[in-house]
Amino acid sequence: MKQGPKGDEKIDFTFLQLNDVYEIAPIQGGVFGGMARVATLHKELLKENPNTMLFLAGDFLNPSLLGTLKIDGERVRGKQMVEVMNAMNFDLVAFGNHEFDLSQKDLQKRLNESTFPWVSANVKLKTKEAAMPFYKDKEGEKEYVGETFIKEVSDADGTTIKIGFISVCIPSNPKDYVEYGNMFVKARASYAYLKDKVDVIFGLTHVKINHDRKIAQLIPDLPLIMGGHEHTNKYEKIGDVTIAKADANAKSVYVHKISFDKKTKKTTVQSELKEINASIEPNIEVDKVVQKWQSVLNRQIKEVIAKPNEVIFNAKVPLDGRDTPIRSQQTNLGEIITAAMSFAFNGNVDAALVNGGSIRIDDQLYGNITAVDIFRVLPYGGAILKVELTGELIKRVLDYGKLAKGTGAYLQRHNISLQNNRWLVNGKSIEPNKKYTVAFSDYLLKGYDIPFLSKTNTNVLSVYTPSTEEFGYDIRKSVVEYLKYINN
Repeated sequence: MKQGPKGDEKIDFTFLQLNDVYEIAPIQGGVFGGMARVATLHKELLKENPNTMLFLAGDFLNPSLLGTLKIDGERVRGKQMVEVMNAMNFDLVAFGNHEFDLSQKDLQKRLNESTFPWVSANVKLKTKEAAMPFYKDKEGEKEYVGETFIKEVSDADGTTIKIGFISVCIPSNPKDYVEYGNMFVKARASYAYLKDKVDVIFGLTHVKINHDRKIAQLIPDLPLIMGGHEHTNKYEKIGDVTIAKADANAKSVYVHKISFDKKTKKTTVQSELKEINASIEPNIEVDKVVQKWQSVLNRQIKEVIAKPNEVIFNAKVPLDGRDTPIRSQQTNLGEIITAAMSFAFNGNVDAALVNGGSIRIDDQLYGNITAVDIFRVLPYGGAILKVELTGELIKRVLDYGKLAKGTGAYLQRHNISLQNNRWLVNGKSIEPNKKYTVAFSDYLLKGYDIPFLSKTNTNVLSVYTPSTEEFGYDIRKSVVEYLKYINN
């Protein structure tokens, strides 16, 4: 830890903050992000100040394209991220809501594999007996995740201070094996527990910005809350509390230069949002781990698309695939996907529908877009089915999708609109007894999201499944070819 000139009572240290990182390699044609680039920045900051700490404020095990791949019959489910983060020597990570996308079994594997510490005050493992802290199983010994975390740092003259961290996660992903405590009660209790044990306390949270604001009001002595969840960078001051969030997928990181006055116990924070781009050389050791996983990814993508890294489209307006909008309103990315589904059949359908839950990127795409990006959007792929069905069934499906707002069953649409509470196809009211031809994602016809929508429904008159030579054989190929088409 650096100390100022003789007589200076201040101790300086640095925090490097990431949040909402799902991709280990650079994205958008290699322009932004890349964990090996972040590792280079981390090394540079450590040279400046040996007491530099690396944090991730939640959401990293899911969703990711790599996480959906199967190796030896088992899906990766965030294993690639843990391997990369182990190589980067993270000092502390928080749970995000997407960590609980994984099954209890898979999450336990990732916890066991991780060499970095985790923290959370309000998420617990629910068992038949009672709720207990999550833990790492190390050769039969349980290492429990703490509700708080303490780091000791020393300066050149041997003075040691203790830094405390509190953490809470938004309860937006209910699972049978997870118990969520009240975010605000737990944050205040954590602060009260640490207050007399450490010299200064910081927040590492994964909640909505308005929740961070409330925490800042409840605990006005926090110098800094490093947060996540929104995916777009934010920087606010609530009283003396700084709230900072970087962009998702390491498109940017926050570098916080912190100075603690040993005499007055006051802490000052200077924050810089730093873009992670191609000007930063990747760290060799971390990049080896990244490239190992990327080679697996490219092999599997090439089974569908010959040139995975070819730029196929330039998005001048961000294409919105974030979870909240994609599951509650028509977005421009949803329009592109469903238009591509129609394109797969040369436009010879009346409409197209895909469930918002199939769109898994939870991010926005802008600038150069490659085939890999489309695979990130639709990692599970699947065929596009051309289905003949009655207007009565279409209306029932659309009504169900509308009521499912906020869930994966919400429908993104092409050539379908809602006016004055009436559903229209191609601008005309749906006629119950008329036959319509609609392009559906094959997942929808399995009845998982919409229970009554399946091939066995008597109002489903016929179903055409494309051959392997057709674009519609894989929805991702259709979107890639459609974007190439409209880009020319």
